[in-house]
Amino acid sequence: MKPLQELTRANVWRMEPYSSARDDYKGSTASVFLDANENPYNTPINRYPDPRQGELKVEIAKIKKVDPAQIFLGNGSDEAIDLLFRAFCEPRIDNVVAINPTYGMYQVCAETNDVEYRKVNLTDDFQLPVKALLAATDDHTKLLFVCSPNNPTGNDFRLSDMEQLLHGFEGLVVIDEAYIDFAERPSLLARLQEFPNLVVLQTFSKAWGCAAIRLGMAFASAEIVDIMSKIKYPYNVNLLTQREALGMVHRHYEVERWVKSLKEERTQLIAELKKLPVVEQVFPTDANFVLVRGTDAVAIYNYLVGCGIIVRNRHSVTLCGNCLRITVGTRIENERLIEALKNM
Repeated sequence: MKPLQELTRANVWRMEPYSSARDDYKGSTASVFLDANENPYNTPINRYPDPRQGELKVEIAKIKKVDPAQIFLGNGSDEAIDLLFRAFCEPRIDNVVAINPTYGMYQVCAETNDVEYRKVNLTDDFQLPVKALLAATDDHTKLLFVCSPNNPTGNDFRLSDMEQLLHGFEGLVVIDEAYIDFAERPSLLARLQEFPNLVVLQTFSKAWGCAAIRLGMAFASAEIVDIMSKIKYPYNVNLLTQREALGMVHRHYEVERWVKSLKEERTQLIAELKKLPVVEQVFPTDANFVLVRGTDAVAIYNYLVGCGIIVRNRHSVTLCGNCLRITVGTRIENERLIEALKNM
C-alpha cells in the first residue's frame, strides 16, 4: 500500500475539520446546554445529535468485533462511498476501477466527483477477472471497488481472488459487503489489521431490515476513518436514526433469526423457479435475491407488474440479458410470485 498521505488529496490532508459545539464539549456531567444555539423546548429532538455517534459505535463494535475507532457511520453506505471519492480522488486526474456489472452508485459517485470510472467485466461465470482488474490500474488509480456478494449477480467471489487484489493493488480496495449476512463466507472485517488498504462497507438496510433509517457502515483503519470523518457533514446521522439503530443492535439475535428464515425461503424459491417453463436459468446466489434468466425478461416483467408484483428488470445490464432480479420475500409473497409465473 502507498503511504496514506500519498493516497489522500493534498487539500484534504491539510484541512482542519469543522468543529461543532458538541465536539468542543467532551464532558458528561453538564445539565444546562447554552452552546449550540438550540431551541430549549421540544426535548429531546431539539438537541443536535452526537456528531461522532459514540454510543452507537461502541455497541456495533461489540457485535462486529472491531475497535470503535475503525467504524465510520453514514447516511446509508452511499455517503461512505461518496466520501471515499472526495477524500482520495483528485477530480480529472485520478481514477477508480470497478467490476461490471455491479452496484450503480460507485459510477454515480465517480461521475459526480468528476473522476474517471474504469469498468472491468466479470467473467462469463460472474467471477473476478483478477489480472484484468489489476491491469486496469495505474499510478493514478486510488480505489478499487468489489461488491461481494455482488449486486446484481448475487454471487460471493472467491476469497483467494479478493486477497490477490488486496496484495496486488497499492491503493484502497473497497469490499462492499451489503449482503454478507446471507453468505457462507465470514466477513473480511477480521482482516483489517492484515490489510491496511482494506475498506469494508456494510449496511443496516438488508439483514437488519432498516432500509428506512438510512444507516451505512464503513470499516477501515483508524487513520482512514479519521480522514473520512474530517470531511463528512457535522451531524450526518440524525438522532432518530441513532436511537433506532441502538435498539436494533440490542435485537441482533432476532436479526439472526430473520436471516436464517430468509435463507430457507431462498432455497425454496430457487427450487420452485427452476420448475417454471418461463425460467431458463437460476444463477447461484449468496444474497437475499436471485438473478433469473427468463425466456423474455421484458415480457415477464410487464406481466408481473400487471399482477401487482414488482421485480427488477436487469435485461439491459452487462452479462444479464433477459435477466430479472428477484428479492426473497416472505413465504406468502414468494408463493404469490410463483403462482403468477405458473399462470403466465
